Amino acid sequence: MSIPLFSYFKTRRLALWLMALVIVGLPASCAVLKHEERELLFQIEPGTASWYHGLPAEVQDLVLKAPGFGDKQNIHAWWWPAGQADAPAVLYLHGTRWNLTGQLFRIEQLHAMGYSVLAIDYRGFGQSQGSLPSEASVYEDARVGWERLKMLQPDAGKRLIYGHSLGGAVAIDLAADLASASSKPQARGLIIESTFTTLADVATAVAKTSLPVRWLLSQKFDSIDKIADIRLPVLIVHGTADPYVPPRFSEELYQAAQQPKQLLLVPGGTHNNSMALGRDAYSQAIKALFKTNNPPAQALAPPSKPATQG
Repeated sequence: MSIPLFSYFKTRRLALWLMALVIVGLPASCAVLKHEERELLFQIEPGTASWYHGLPAEVQDLVLKAPGFGDKQNIHAWWWPAGQADAPAVLYLHGTRWNLTGQLFRIEQLHAMGYSVLAIDYRGFGQSQGSLPSEASVYEDARVGWERLKMLQPDAGKRLIYGHSLGGAVAIDLAADLASASSKPQARGLIIESTFTTLADVATAVAKTSLPVRWLLSQKFDSIDKIADIRLPVLIVHGTADPYVPPRFSEELYQAAQQPKQLLLVPGGTHNNSMALGRDAYSQAIKALFKTNNPPAQALAPPSKPATQG
């Protein structure tokens, strides 16, 4: 099974890197340090995950491109249609370290719930061609994936955005961008799992550093300032035993989000197993998104109490 993606925050290497960023002031050196920051953040593992045993026959390999990509960049994706024709479709956005081969166990669970799944690898991951990712590039890749999902499932009421861990920050950015582009809902809902408020917050919490991390990191992933702009039903999921991304970050995101929203805390859930451990409650919570009306374009509702799976 995969090692949680924020494990690198516990290493001495990050602390040394942050100290160097404080000390070094030359532009060229800062550029090198920012590249190092992105390497530490995305921590891409080459090849296939050790627990990957091949794709089901129904899964289709896709190659997605955008006008600005050029000949040496593309996005590799999997499209796994549900057994039921015209089923709701999920755009799956993963976190750091592992490419799609390390995500199949979670994609299988979504498909088993009855959803079609379009899962993408950001440029630089897996079979996707491109250089080292950045915050800006993964946001762009999510938009390319979204455009393909719209073709695969034209009904906005049957489209879901899902993000795990760092992918949750990517999903929040996408949903906020869709809200700013149109007053008409472009999706049925947003699902984020095991994610965080800002990259600086989780780095500070897990590395236990007193350094001014917020001002040192060039990659922000500032979800807490974006989630209030989302005008979709939101489901926030977190395992209570996640040792890498504390569940309080999901609680803070929940408080900042507009209604309708639900916070599902999975007792004993870790960074990677909340979907499996809380399967029934998780499935019911997603179904509830389809029974909830989208909020008015500019309406803000008072917070409601979070739900905990028992």
